[in-house]
Amino acid sequence: MENHELAQKCEACRAGAPQVSDEELAELIRAIPDWTPVVVDGVLQLQRVYEFSNFALAWAMCDRVAALAEEAGHHPALLLEWGRLQVNWWSHKIRGLHRLDFELAARTDALR
Repeated sequence: MENHELAQKCEACRAGAPQVSDEELAELIRAIPDWTPVVVDGVLQLQRVYEFSNFALAWAMCDRVAALAEEAGHHPALLLEWGRLQVNWWSHKIRGLHRLDFELAARTDALR
């Protein structure tokens, strides 16, 4: 699926979209083993921290993730620090995880 198609079909961005079940979570997380399900402010999210040797490399990765998010019309939380980028994907409208969050986590890994 091309990124512009992804943005047009962002079911996760609509209230009432289905959250992943516990069974789906267990299955989907196997495809992205470096990501961790975490609860932030009562909302289940996917989180990964990328380590870099300097700020410029972390910033460049942040820019790539931001571009992916804009193309998808689906936006993560990004925490940029010296040599470190934390990315949290979740679906704001449904206050939880949608299958799209797992796809975008995998696409984020591919940007590294």
